[in-house]
Amino acid sequence: MENSEIILLNINGEDKQGLTAALTEILAKHGAFILDIGQSDIHRNLSLGILFKSMHNNSGDILKDLLFKAYEMDVNIRFTPITVERYSNWVNMQGKNRYIITLLGRILTAKQIAAVSRIIAEQNLNIDNIIRLTGRIPLNEEERAAKSCVELSVRGTPNDRQQMQQSFMELSSSLNFDISFQEESMYRRMRRLICFDMDSTLIQTEVIDELAERAGVGEQVRAITESAMHGEIDFEESFRQRVKLLKGLDVSVMREIAMNLPITEGLDRLMKVLQKVGFKTAILSGGFTYFGNYLKDKYGFDYMYANELEIENGKLTGNYVGDVVDGKRKAELLRLIAQVERIDLRQAVAVGDGANDLPMLGIAGLGIAFHAKPKVKQNAEQSLSTVGIDGILYFLGYKDSMLDSKILNG
Repeated sequence: MENSEIILLNINGEDKQGLTAALTEILAKHGAFILDIGQSDIHRNLSLGILFKSMHNNSGDILKDLLFKAYEMDVNIRFTPITVERYSNWVNMQGKNRYIITLLGRILTAKQIAAVSRIIAEQNLNIDNIIRLTGRIPLNEEERAAKSCVELSVRGTPNDRQQMQQSFMELSSSLNFDISFQEESMYRRMRRLICFDMDSTLIQTEVIDELAERAGVGEQVRAITESAMHGEIDFEESFRQRVKLLKGLDVSVMREIAMNLPITEGLDRLMKVLQKVGFKTAILSGGFTYFGNYLKDKYGFDYMYANELEIENGKLTGNYVGDVVDGKRKAELLRLIAQVERIDLRQAVAVGDGANDLPMLGIAGLGIAFHAKPKVKQNAEQSLSTVGIDGILYFLGYKDSMLDSKILNG
């Protein structure tokens, strides 16, 4: 032991104020060089690891002082000598790919975490770190938070990344939770633009269906909408057919619908946080400008693009003005906004539920299928289905402790 120059310390026990300071002061006194350090605290039980190199062939004196201090502070300490070869192999591992895997649901169980961990192991990846992003869980079920989220940092190269992604998606459906698999990079940590679909994303309805009900053609329009959202018919053609059926509807109906839009759970919290941290936000909708502008004014979106209905003498004509905002146009608009704001596309997030959202989900650095149709889930890399839209914050890496009322209202 005394001849080993590289030593790993593992300290476990009840967390005490000043413990880390006391141990590192001993290392400093003896001129030791810290190669790595990590600490976690679960239910006030500390787990501290320090990898150090003795610089003056005095490891015996260092270990003796550490043992005395550990005894004095009533914690357990273990020493492991590390060979130069083992240390070099560990250093070389740092160059490997790193990924962030986020597990999110109304509740997370051991079964879900075990299943994800098994896939990670089978793909030859190693878990470096696990942190909880949501608040601490009370024993009283009535006090339990609406969501539970943990984030895993893993390292290595997957044997089959596409198969891994597919396995995660299948698992999330069968065990009723959401999972995000992202490559760790500076872009993941510096997202700056987020673009949303509107209908069935920001609001829990398809506005054109609401208008159709008032016009007495609800069943016909719903059938066309459903077919378009599943990608069975061309969006522009379906849009033209549906708008035509609205001919003669009074514009006062739009005002009534706008005032009673069913807002998606978590939107208020999400927008407050995004604005607080400096995100640019946009609505890119295949719906209508009237309702997009209502949401833009209410929540403070920076951009809004949608389709404009033609109105004459206070009634809808059954036509629209300008080009249709379809899937291709949404992707173009995302690119345009990013260019105007000088934001790299890898820093952009896109969120939507329908087949016409896939082009923008595909070009954004983070594309999220939100409560999406099966075809969209299959083609999107990230899916969010079990919680409200503020679940996006966890995919972005935010912790509940960052999002308390003081931060939101300060």
